[in-house]
Amino acid sequence: MRVSVIGCGHLGIPHAAGMASIGHEVIGVDLDQAKVDLLNSGQTPIYEVGLPELLAKHTTDGQLSFTTDITKVADWADVHFFAVGTPIDADGRSYDPGQVYGSIRALAPHLTRPCTIIGKSTVTVGTAANVTRLVQRLAPAGAGVEVVWNPEFLREGHAIEDTLRPDRLVVGLTTERAEEVVREVFAPITATGTKLIVTTLETAELIKGAANSFLGMRISFINAVADMCEAAGADVSTLVEALEIDPRIGAGGMHPGPGYGGGCLPKDVRAFTASARMLGAESAMDLLRAAERVNESRPARAVRTIEEVLDRPVAGARVTVWGAAFKAGTNDVRESPALAIASLLQQSGAHVTVHDPHANPTAIIRHPELDYADDLAESCRDANLLVIGTEWPQFGQADPAALKVADRRVVDLRNVLDATAWRQAGWTVRQLGRPQSNE
Repeated sequence: MRVSVIGCGHLGIPHAAGMASIGHEVIGVDLDQAKVDLLNSGQTPIYEVGLPELLAKHTTDGQLSFTTDITKVADWADVHFFAVGTPIDADGRSYDPGQVYGSIRALAPHLTRPCTIIGKSTVTVGTAANVTRLVQRLAPAGAGVEVVWNPEFLREGHAIEDTLRPDRLVVGLTTERAEEVVREVFAPITATGTKLIVTTLETAELIKGAANSFLGMRISFINAVADMCEAAGADVSTLVEALEIDPRIGAGGMHPGPGYGGGCLPKDVRAFTASARMLGAESAMDLLRAAERVNESRPARAVRTIEEVLDRPVAGARVTVWGAAFKAGTNDVRESPALAIASLLQQSGAHVTVHDPHANPTAIIRHPELDYADDLAESCRDANLLVIGTEWPQFGQADPAALKVADRRVVDLRNVLDATAWRQAGWTVRQLGRPQSNE
């Protein structure tokens, strides 16, 4: 099929590359000419595992291209995927749908024949119905343009894997013809066993918010329990091992850390909380807000832990933070807890150096006040304390005996280190929810 992808960011670029890789002809559309030129050269402005190779392959073989001209795809494409951003609105709680409606207004007047718009952007319930009314009013093809909502469930760091081999596909639609198009465009994916859940527009919108909000609550829950384990001298790893055996609970999201971040989870929990308030579901709103408060407290809690290990305030201390991305596998630093901690340390008077194998260039744009080092060993030279803020495997593989630091102290906020090996190398090791010593 001929497919357009409107919006080329952390969602749109992997989706465009993925659609090309399963056999569709794809044109991506974005307003940023410099980004479009970079993408057409086979290079990517974002990092995702497997994306550079896929992008280079399909821009070379002609299966994938990019443009700033949205009119170019209007008559060309059978399916238009909308992957534009929906940042948090000025109220700090709900989504800003401006890019969704702006893109619809740009495309719809040029739609002269029947086609299908498939929205992937995360939106407040009711948005898809509003989009349907708007596009059918503006498009010359009228009711021949159908709207489907297909929320993404991509995990950053796994975007290509989740595009090509998702655990489920959710589509909200209103007609049999729209369902036929959906089944055709996703046929190479469903043929491998991925379940396709067909539902209403409103249910599809709520499924995305519910999924991310539940994950946010799980992360906040285990972080709160990790604090209890530290206070009691218990081991959160054994606790999680016992919990994951319970078929009612499972292990997903049960990994203690400095909090969730990224471009999706924080805003989705906020917006779903706002939706609960809008719908009058006050108990749901209170529950979700409690999870938010736990997450919001994690960076300050980490700083208190760092000061406990230093046995003094951080002012004047040389602290190295390994990790800038909000999670491993991506260079996305939006709402990164690792950077939030680094910034709090710097504001408290510490001399902070950040190292990340992929995210230094994006981090320095958002936090230019911090120092950055591209070499892992050099980043912690003469440091009084090392902080593990992102779970990159490189950090767990580092040789603790080879690091030339001033003081051998490490606060592992991701529990990725072999604490026994580091202690044997002379380090004081503090991990979340773990006993202070292996003895």
